[in-house]
Amino acid sequence: MRDLSAGPRVLLKRLRELMAEPLEPQERLDRIVRQIANNMVAEVCSVYVLRSDGVLELYATEGLNKDAVHLAQLKMGQGLVGTIAASAQSLNLSDAQAHPAFRYLPETGEEIYHSFLGVPILRAGRSLGVLVVQNKAQRNYREDELEALETTAMVIAEMIATGELKKITRPGLELDLTRPVSIDGDSYSEGIGLGYVVLHEPRIVVTNLLNEDSETEIRRLATALGSLRISIDDMLSRREISMEGEHRDVLETYRMFAHDQGWVRRMEEAIHNGLTAEAAVEKVQSDTKARMMRLTDPYLRERMHDFDDLANRLLRQLTGFSPHSAAEGFPNDAIVFARAMGAAELLDYPRANLRGLVLEEGAVTSHVVIVARAMGIAVVGQAAGAVALAENGDPVIIDGDDGKVHVRPVADLQKAYEEKVKLRAKRQEQFRALRDVEPVTKDGHRIKLQMNAGLLVDLPQLADSGADGIGLFRTELQFMISSTMPKGEEQESFYRSVLKQAAGSPVTFRTLDIGGDKVVPYFRSQEEENPALGWRAIRLSLDRPGLLRTQLRALLKAASGAELKMMLPMVTEVSEIRAVRELMQKEIQHISKFGHQLPKKLQFGAMLEVPALLWQLDELMDEVDFVSVGSNDLFQFSMAVDRGNARVSDRFDVLGRPFLRILRDIVRAGERNKTPVTLCGEMASKPLSAMALLGIGFRSISMSPTAIGPVKAMLLGLDVGLLSEVLMAALDDDTPGVSVRDLLLRHAEEHNIPV
Repeated sequence: MRDLSAGPRVLLKRLRELMAEPLEPQERLDRIVRQIANNMVAEVCSVYVLRSDGVLELYATEGLNKDAVHLAQLKMGQGLVGTIAASAQSLNLSDAQAHPAFRYLPETGEEIYHSFLGVPILRAGRSLGVLVVQNKAQRNYREDELEALETTAMVIAEMIATGELKKITRPGLELDLTRPVSIDGDSYSEGIGLGYVVLHEPRIVVTNLLNEDSETEIRRLATALGSLRISIDDMLSRREISMEGEHRDVLETYRMFAHDQGWVRRMEEAIHNGLTAEAAVEKVQSDTKARMMRLTDPYLRERMHDFDDLANRLLRQLTGFSPHSAAEGFPNDAIVFARAMGAAELLDYPRANLRGLVLEEGAVTSHVVIVARAMGIAVVGQAAGAVALAENGDPVIIDGDDGKVHVRPVADLQKAYEEKVKLRAKRQEQFRALRDVEPVTKDGHRIKLQMNAGLLVDLPQLADSGADGIGLFRTELQFMISSTMPKGEEQESFYRSVLKQAAGSPVTFRTLDIGGDKVVPYFRSQEEENPALGWRAIRLSLDRPGLLRTQLRALLKAASGAELKMMLPMVTEVSEIRAVRELMQKEIQHISKFGHQLPKKLQFGAMLEVPALLWQLDELMDEVDFVSVGSNDLFQFSMAVDRGNARVSDRFDVLGRPFLRILRDIVRAGERNKTPVTLCGEMASKPLSAMALLGIGFRSISMSPTAIGPVKAMLLGLDVGLLSEVLMAALDDDTPGVSVRDLLLRHAEEHNIPV
């Protein structure tokens, strides 16, 4: 078998010497193309670099007309060079002029050359340019020559990535790696963040490309592969990893890739051709990624992500890189970019520095998004390709309102968003000035404005926002961010900390609402066709009484000597409330038996989210101390719309007559039974819909902390009695084409109410 390594090794040895010399960028590039031409006995060697305007510019050549350097240009996809850049695939042609994509550039004088070998200059699978060799004679270039050119392209990619070629870029032009990029995604959490990119799992920057001893590098690769395989086997053998499920399939795929001999052989070949072990991993990773990025099949693209992640793990093994070392240089204004991440991983970042989160995957209901929203940071999801298009430290704007991400934004866009942020900050300052103002309407109605929470990091916002208390504390978030089931003692300590930080303000704890889309990693559950309607919340808790009793006991002990307010999620029948009351009574007897002090007052409530309760309202009110309307789920179930489905989620209006009539009936039931009724959900967080809630009789609403200021500003200018007359008449009016939303907007405008 022919030794393919001799040619590339001689070339790489000379390139290593060239890279170490103190040369100007143009001279270094000129010497590189000259060295390649000499080594490969090529009459032409040229480097084309991709600019931000999508044009490939000739940056250096040996053999073509020197006057064409920085003047000869091809658009992406144009000619052979443009085709290589667009496809990220090499072309090896014995007669280039016969290829349908061939385009003649007269200024270069290349018409006399026939054979052509071009390779893409890749970084993370992304084309940054093209490296070409040509000869007059018709021939196909050998495999070792292709390897040599691909390896050399990595050296040039590093020159581009480090900014070395900026010095020789013509004024007014930018290279593609630094061009502004706008990415469309989905809005997962509102807000605007200006800052700098922090890659959640940063790409390892391989600076040591060329090896001194191939056998040493082969041994390093083998050792790192062994450690990688052991770590995957260890993950698969852990007790907390269930024996079935999608997560296990992913790990099995990892194991399959880690033992793939084709992958290992390609890395070993790259090492024999002169690369270090880490450079070989990066080269094979980039080649594979470039090929697979063109796939349209979602399953195969997902496998690409698995492979990419595995290669990154191997690079970390080889370089000794720890993700914690990246956190040392965490910027003051950080926008975290991730393919996907867990909720606990987000909490590892310094909260004070975090301005936003960009995800390539995930859903608005995913755990990390729920936590990010609770932290009050902007989130954009489904931002395809964001991680590959960004580098650590890149300036970035995240627009959580419109679902857009702007990487390396142009000055005008940056300025426009800075003005927008200043305007928002000014409004927030006005809202903060209302913090200590009593939320009383113009006609004297005192409205209770409470906030939603679920983590200890939310608690400082209780005082900052001026909220009357916490109307909804989502206890499931503690379970969702934990890698193991929180023990009773941990839950008790957590709830006690919440009550202590609330400093006497009322806190309404909602019992566990897990199941459905809120899957915890250590809790085995069956896949369901309609998870929102399935085994979740109170249904799951009653089927797992040990789980519920542990939580009830923890809440009772945490609130000893204080007031305890708790409510049950997704109640469907009043009998479910009675069943929980029985369990609660047993826990009261248990802790009393062992001498623990009980709460001085216990209020027991239920969430009204399931439409079936609308026909049990009087029974419900008689059974509980208070009712809290979960407007998100109640609207979803009443209107039969999946709020996670963009095609139908906006089809019906929460301010439409049907839903407002439902809410009015609930308020009236509370009045006749003298049972307090509150509402928590998205409706309460928007001034216009909050205005409607006050108009139909709600006097207590709970919302995100950032919404309290705008909602308070609205109600301070509201005559709720006058609005109620108008709104009630509109709800009883069936005249077609008359929109309640339009009526509310008109009323707000006529009476100068800020909505």
